[in-house]
Amino acid sequence: METKTQKQCKDYIRPLFKLCKAKQVPDGIRANLIEMVDLCEAGEFVKAHEVYLRTAIGNAPWPIGITMVGIHERTGREKISSSKVAHIMNNEMQRKYLTSIKRLMRFAQEKRPDVDPSKKFL
Repeated sequence: METKTQKQCKDYIRPLFKLCKAKQVPDGIRANLIEMVDLCEAGEFVKAHEVYLRTAIGNAPWPIGITMVGIHERTGREKISSSKVAHIMNNEMQRKYLTSIKRLMRFAQEKRPDVDPSKKFL
C-alpha cells in the first residue's frame, strides 16, 4: 500500500517540477511551498502544517448553510459568493500536487525521531 502511495505521489508531483522550471507556479503558492519545505527541514511540522492549510483552504469566508433565505439579499452576501474562490483545491492538478506535498510532510515527520513530539502534527 505504501509503495502504491509513493508511486502515486511521484506521478502527482512530476507536473509541479515542470511548472517550477517554467516558472508558471503562482508566486503565492511557490512562496508557501518554499516556506513549508524550510519549516519541515527545521523540524517545525506544526507550523508547516499551518502553512499547508493556509495554502489549501485560504482565509476567505465560506458560506455555511443557506446563503439566501428570503427575497432580500444579505448585506455581506457578495463576500461569500460562490464565484470567488479563495483556495486552490478546485483545480485538479493543484489539488493532486498539494496532496502529495502533504504526504511528503507526513513522511518527513515520521523519519525524524529527533524532533520534539510537540512540534509534530497528528
